[in-house]
Amino acid sequence: MNEKDLASELVLETAQIHWHELQRFFASGNAIAVDESLDLIYVATQITQDNATQVKEWMEAGLVDAVKDSQAQEWYDQNATVWALVIKPWVLVQYKKLPPK
Repeated sequence: MNEKDLASELVLETAQIHWHELQRFFASGNAIAVDESLDLIYVATQITQDNATQVKEWMEAGLVDAVKDSQAQEWYDQNATVWALVIKPWVLVQYKKLPPK
């Protein structure tokens, strides 16, 4: 499958969900935070295509990493809604701040 087709497929599998509903993935160490500066779908395509060089670069920059305890607690306390996408065995999670009204 080419990258464009893969991206189109992944878009259909992406959803907004309350962080509370993802607690079991966090507890098992399978929740991966994707910085809001990155495109969630692009990150997912690179992981799916096993682009280890790019993923390592993001990880070293702190842009893609396991959800930290402090972040999980903050999202839990806020009852935050996040974008989520399953790339087995992980769930990619991205919090996007809403612009002020």
